[in-house]
Amino acid sequence: MRSVMALAALCASACAGSPGEPNIAPNGPSATADSCAVARPDFGAAATAADRSLFAYDVNAPLNLQKAVESTKNGVEVSVISFSSPDGGPVPGLLFDPVTRSSLRPGIVLMHGMPGTARGMAGYAQQLAEQGAVVIAIDAPFARRGGEPVRLGTGDRAEQIQLIKDLQRAVDVLRARPNVDEKRIAYLGISYGGAMGALFVGVERRLKTGVLVVGDGGLVSHFTGPEDYTFMAGLSCATRVAWFRAMAPIEPIRFIPHASPTALLLQNGRIDNLVPMDDAQALHAAAPQPRTIRWYEAGHGLNPQALWDRHDWLHEQIGLDPRQ
Repeated sequence: MRSVMALAALCASACAGSPGEPNIAPNGPSATADSCAVARPDFGAAATAADRSLFAYDVNAPLNLQKAVESTKNGVEVSVISFSSPDGGPVPGLLFDPVTRSSLRPGIVLMHGMPGTARGMAGYAQQLAEQGAVVIAIDAPFARRGGEPVRLGTGDRAEQIQLIKDLQRAVDVLRARPNVDEKRIAYLGISYGGAMGALFVGVERRLKTGVLVVGDGGLVSHFTGPEDYTFMAGLSCATRVAWFRAMAPIEPIRFIPHASPTALLLQNGRIDNLVPMDDAQALHAAAPQPRTIRWYEAGHGLNPQALWDRHDWLHEQIGLDPRQ
């Protein structure tokens, strides 16, 4: 969420959804297609089993993992990797392996923001690996192509679904590593990665914990906020309605209620100009127990205390080395 296109979302729609789907009428059931006020919709009930099935894939499909060692530093082997994912071709990423450790290690799936890449998370991934975790960071689908991360078309829906499948395959990669304890796998997502993590933890059942850093309810939630009113109002009614209809049913805030029993840590800043407090609180309210919420007197980058709290949480949950 580092630019206007960092976490996108759309608003205003024409008619009410069917039972169990989000209500996309901005002004009640009588609204028509010409009623295109920029307003956040009611997303309705939590995602259904049918909604969650959109992200199903064949867990037994070959991973076809390709791995090339790039460097070794402080006992951590860094490799450029790619692996197969349903409908999306090879998924590029980086693997950080503390190869000097002899015991089974925890695993972490690390997700970047928007715009961003796995390479942009390398410094943090290196730190986590030096503290004992096997870390995999992947490129989101938008990072594998040119152009804006969000294009306000049906491709955005396809890429969001693809991302969740790719992240599930990243868990498969970790579980296939002989030095990873499959019972101690965490997801850690920052900004866009935090928002998409709300969807991921509602779908992936093999996580011990999920850490959602400066996340909000998703693309729709973000771009129906006050900071993006002018931008959204400048789009045509047809563009807004079509994009909204594609994206609202897969809004992460609808999926996070299914995260239990995965333990959640949600971190947000009180003066974050990209994720207003109300948006963060809406996500927190949708998150099930067990959940831990931490607020900081900080902006979107949070502060050192947030980093320490995150480390302590991962130490307690998956056995990351204790803070020195």
